[in-house]
Amino acid sequence: MAARTMADALVVDKVRDLAWTTTASGQRTMTPEGLYGRRKMTALVRRQPGFVNASAGAVDRAMTLLGLAGVRRDKGIRTTIPAKDGTRAGDLLDRDFTAPRPDHTWVMDFTYVRTWAGFCYVAFIVDVFSQRIIAWHAATSMHTNLVLIPLRMAVWQRERDGHPIQPRSFRAHCDAGSQYTSLRYTERLALEQIQPSIGSVGDAYDNALMESINGLYKAECIRTTIFHSAPYKTLADVEYATAGWIDWYNNRRLHSSLGYIPPMEFETAHYATFNREPQPA
Repeated sequence: MAARTMADALVVDKVRDLAWTTTASGQRTMTPEGLYGRRKMTALVRRQPGFVNASAGAVDRAMTLLGLAGVRRDKGIRTTIPAKDGTRAGDLLDRDFTAPRPDHTWVMDFTYVRTWAGFCYVAFIVDVFSQRIIAWHAATSMHTNLVLIPLRMAVWQRERDGHPIQPRSFRAHCDAGSQYTSLRYTERLALEQIQPSIGSVGDAYDNALMESINGLYKAECIRTTIFHSAPYKTLADVEYATAGWIDWYNNRRLHSSLGYIPPMEFETAHYATFNREPQPA
């Protein structure tokens, strides 16, 4: 048997193992990794022991054989409703979605999910440095609490992680929706001494990173049966699926912009550079 044929067979087996799992009842179900396209699947296969040198062509052929093509993102409806008075902070990012360290820049936004009981809305806060989702909240209305609760959760989460935010040392960027320009929200930012940054109305590029993550959430969580097998009937169904997706997103999902490693691994590696044991002379 040709060496390439044998190598391809091993890659097919590995891709199959990564893309599907067997439940306790013996049923085969797709894993979140089964949503990957060619590049991410290649990076994932190369992270497995014994497959460091797996070729992209072998992974591509394996995915074609197994019927895997990667999930696609579609455009959604607009949820940004500008404040009537038009008063808002300036744009401190100017479409520069990079950060030299954690808690330098947070981006935030919310999106909608249809359920049998009506629309519900899910708000996220993401650290630009690691693209980790620090906090999220789901609700059945777009009132200010939808975005205020995850802000409080994000501050608490950083304290819980042992890396409390430093006052005036970072900025929180969002779009010009009325929730983010409300008095309660801006007062909370001032209380935490966080610099507000707001993009223009109806311009996705001003909050492009968050728009991208909203698209991933819809494509990988809401529009698949990976994290919730039945139709979304209530807010609780959306919360259950979202919690599972965020755990996978933060701890297992490979991000091309991070060198094909998960956000938590990227963040942990950053903090590890400050905690190295002293080397003997």
